Amino acid sequence: MTPVPLSILDLVPVSEGTGVREALEATYAAVRLAEESGYHRYWFAEHHNSPTFASSATALLIEHALAMTSRLRVGSGGVMLPNHAPLTVAEQFGTLAQLHGDRVDLGLGRAPGTDPMTARLLRRGASDAQSFADQIYELQAWFGAGESPRGVSSVVAAGTEVPIWVLGSTTNGASIAGQLGLPFAVASHFAPDELYEALSVYRHAFSTDSPTARLEAPYAMVGVSVLVADTDEEAEYQYSTHVQMSVGNATGARRPLQPPRAELPHDAGWRAAQGMLACRAVGSPQTVRRQLDALVATTEADELVVVTYAHDPQVRLRSLQLLSELWK
Repeated sequence: MTPVPLSILDLVPVSEGTGVREALEATYAAVRLAEESGYHRYWFAEHHNSPTFASSATALLIEHALAMTSRLRVGSGGVMLPNHAPLTVAEQFGTLAQLHGDRVDLGLGRAPGTDPMTARLLRRGASDAQSFADQIYELQAWFGAGESPRGVSSVVAAGTEVPIWVLGSTTNGASIAGQLGLPFAVASHFAPDELYEALSVYRHAFSTDSPTARLEAPYAMVGVSVLVADTDEEAEYQYSTHVQMSVGNATGARRPLQPPRAELPHDAGWRAAQGMLACRAVGSPQTVRRQLDALVATTEADELVVVTYAHDPQVRLRSLQLLSELWK
């Protein structure tokens, strides 16, 4: 079986005992590895007011990654559109395309990527499905060469045709992506409960009749948490950092990435984390290849996007290197 394209999602995780500068250095080491190892895309996700993630200024992270690469597609996975004025997003990503050509992706989500108080400080706008669809329509008009929406043009965005993706973890997001005729990225790496139903809804709802449609057929990217090491035992040990992070997310006790632990308490937080991490591939190269092949077979994914957390950035780089080798 020919492997589907393999991409990376990065939230610029901050490890306990280090700071944001070190997290950024680790991220761009991973970008260089992705460029050299044949990964298809490198996406950054928007998050705010979190001690765990430093991926707040998404467009700036993307620009630096584009500047240090020549082949890799780079984009957002995603920009939380209700947090921003759509015209500002169009001008930011139009400028990126003007500088770096056809390597820019604009993945869009409706979630806040933060807590309610921070969302208010971001002056978050409407996030209902119709408003989201209307804003996507406006964005595509600004990226196009035709009539500008509301009589307002954007010279930096016009004609760039930046490809737009819809991100989501539920059937609601899937339905929006399908009806708009756009590619769909499923956030199953942390919210897997509706993965298969969402994919089914997306494919059944897919339409080429929408003015926003840019595809002739559905295209689905599936998110999966991955950690590859030399042995299954070592991979599970290093993956305990990811489990601890998910326990913190489930219980509200968020903190920087913790060192791996040989044993974790099997309490309510741990059980909640196990549900969040059901879409995972962890183990030796042989084990992970088998798990990812099974995921592609059952989801019929057109592409996989992986997220890897490790307290030691070198463990993450080693995992990404092993993954690229086993997938070729």
